[in-house]
Amino acid sequence: MAETDRQLAQRLEAAITGLLERRAEAASICPSDVAREVYEGDDEGWRELMEPVRRAAWHLVAAGQVEVTQGGRPVTEAEAHGPIRIRRARR
Repeated sequence: MAETDRQLAQRLEAAITGLLERRAEAASICPSDVAREVYEGDDEGWRELMEPVRRAAWHLVAAGQVEVTQGGRPVTEAEAHGPIRIRRARR
């Protein structure tokens, strides 16, 4: 059975939170870390997951669970252009 978009999004969100839980409190992760974690092949297919990872990160931003950063500072989805990092939301 093929995975639905929502199932993929849920797996990506779980991978984001799981990777962050295994890192230091102030650490951030790269979306490629998440894509590689979730991808089940041995080739470069993880690259196709990069945009879904970014969408999953923005969903978690909206839920108040993570922040997306550039240059160490939080950015909004509209501000983000180019490489991003994901970290736990600062309280």
